[in-house]
Amino acid sequence: MTEKPMANDLREKIIANPDVLLEDHDVMRALVGANDDRMGKNIVDLRAIAMERLEARFDRLEDTHRNVIAAAYDNLAGTNQVHRAILRMMDATTFDTFLTDLAGDVADTLRVDAIRLVLERVAPESENTMGPVVAFVPEGFVADYITLGRNMPVRQVTLRRFQAGQDSLYGDRTAYIQSEACLTLDLGPGHLPGMLVMGSEAPQQFTAQQGTDLLGFFAGVFERVMRRWLA
Repeated sequence: MTEKPMANDLREKIIANPDVLLEDHDVMRALVGANDDRMGKNIVDLRAIAMERLEARFDRLEDTHRNVIAAAYDNLAGTNQVHRAILRMMDATTFDTFLTDLAGDVADTLRVDAIRLVLERVAPESENTMGPVVAFVPEGFVADYITLGRNMPVRQVTLRRFQAGQDSLYGDRTAYIQSEACLTLDLGPGHLPGMLVMGSEAPQQFTAQQGTDLLGFFAGVFERVMRRWLA
């Protein structure tokens, strides 16, 4: 079967701007395939093999580039969220307003569905005392809650799936919480440890694979603000 000659106008366009062909993966792949057909099946074209490997590497680099950009945008968005939450938290002029903002605007800014300030106290009763925002718990509760009773160090920030069998700190929201962040609080000399828990209805919002730097920064600011209120 006789092959049709290339049209003169198309030939002139290619000669005038060959980069158009070189940058088109599909066209280059078709040209290499046609060259392989002419050489026959018994000849190995190392150039074609090298091109396939370069294409594969280029595709991987493009994917990595997109992932890095997406991660950078996510990190920037998360930083802005934490900064806005901190500024809102510091606007309060009374402790009651501080607690109201914590469960309201601060929680909304951080995009969590429930937030609770947990304070340990020395008390003979074993039952927890729950309020709408603050939970008073027995001494040692924070460490046991974070470690689930296991013998392990207590980290400043713990991200995990929420288990319904745990001691609930979320009140009537417990049935909806799927993941949580636990932030330990050093409230200064003369005070027992505290904790800030954030619950989300999204299972993937808080996972052990996520970074904790931003929430660690938020916890550091929060405990300093709490020390001033407690003073």
